[in-house]
Amino acid sequence: MSESSLRAVGWARSLPLNSSVKTARDWAREHLTSLGWAESAPETVDDVLLTISELVTNAHVHANSAADLVLTWDSSCLHVTVHDRSRRLPVPRPADTERPGGRGMLLVDALADTWQTRPCPDGKIVHACFRPPRTG
Repeated sequence: MSESSLRAVGWARSLPLNSSVKTARDWAREHLTSLGWAESAPETVDDVLLTISELVTNAHVHANSAADLVLTWDSSCLHVTVHDRSRRLPVPRPADTERPGGRGMLLVDALADTWQTRPCPDGKIVHACFRPPRTG
């Protein structure tokens, strides 16, 4: 592979159960700002931050686990990856008017360009991809 074939930048943060989802959003917003997205793609920033809120909440509430959050920008897609200790894979399900929750993965499905989940030896990974709007 040639040196110019892949260039990426990334950041990682562990969010223990006692950390707030706001901590995750604030941390991510800082890195999205460093990429210039706050000015060039503010709607995409909002989508990314809402997705991070949902995925970290799922890790804390449904998996009763710390969340490991990784952001990677490869010049084409911002990869948002959250790892938790539960092997139960999330699935979008129809909204239930009798319950206040249960819409998180529906939101992720609506906001992300693509998303997927897969088990790993010590839990699962949920990965979402965001492409900023083309400018010019």
